[in-house]
Amino acid sequence: MIEQAIIAVAGAVSIWLVNDPRARCQRWACWIGLAAQPFWMHTSWQANQWGIFLLSVAYAGAWLRGIWRHEFKD
Repeated sequence: MIEQAIIAVAGAVSIWLVNDPRARCQRWACWIGLAAQPFWMHTSWQANQWGIFLLSVAYAGAWLRGIWRHEFKD
């Protein structure tokens, strides 16, 4: 239950921030979104939801790309 709450809150906050026009807010969206991925992975692993598990790995890669862009490219 706690994992689901973290997934919901982190997901909503990261999507909200990624659409913010300020780059510093977009930067935090990537970190928050990435922080939720282990919870997605664990939950989907436990439920044998392999498609969601692979999708969460892809999302983690996308969030890492955003972190790379905001932290190291700017």
